[in-house]
Amino acid sequence: MKKKILILLFIVCVAALFFIFDLDRFLTLEYLKNSRQEFQLFYDRNPLLTVFSFFWVYVLVVGVNLPGATVLGLAGGALLGFKVGVLTISFASTIGATLACFFSRYLFRDYVQQRFGDRLDKVNRGIKEEGAFYLFSLRLIPAVPFVIINLVMGLTPMKLRTFYWVSQLGMLPGTMVYVNAGKELGHIDSLSGIVQPGVLISFILLGIFPLIVKRIVGLVKKHRSV
Repeated sequence: MKKKILILLFIVCVAALFFIFDLDRFLTLEYLKNSRQEFQLFYDRNPLLTVFSFFWVYVLVVGVNLPGATVLGLAGGALLGFKVGVLTISFASTIGATLACFFSRYLFRDYVQQRFGDRLDKVNRGIKEEGAFYLFSLRLIPAVPFVIINLVMGLTPMKLRTFYWVSQLGMLPGTMVYVNAGKELGHIDSLSGIVQPGVLISFILLGIFPLIVKRIVGLVKKHRSV
């Protein structure tokens, strides 16, 4: 009981500090774009500290369900580059999602049940019929916001370690698309930069990726049912 209270106090403190000090103003594309040179200079001088700090900020944002994860994903690509960005964000987002699932299961069960109980029956049915593949398909196709997936999955019997590795694999393709988009956006210095091939391809991928994955998942489900 004492551990639960301490964890709850930690979450409340993090959320309170975030909104009291209006920290969400730092998680906007405009701010990140205007501050990119300063971030890049700091990263060049302190690469390990930058990656370490970015990693834990991302974990906290996702784990406590604070706004800004999408912007951070783009920022990771712009600041860290594709390889380091994908590696950092992939693990940070999965750890954060698993923490959110854990908090939902052990601290906020009643609230989540009341708030999203109408979706729980469908999720439980999907897990019963398809197992871990159901979560995998949800991660690939962001039809349901990841925040809701993290919370609702906390009320299912799925083990946290299964939730972790399935989420790690399922979120990786989307992470790669967003980080690549951020990397290309980081190269834009004027309006003319928007029409560069790399930028246009990144935006096209952001738009068609869910459609392609939905089609692939549908074919896999159809094959499994045969």
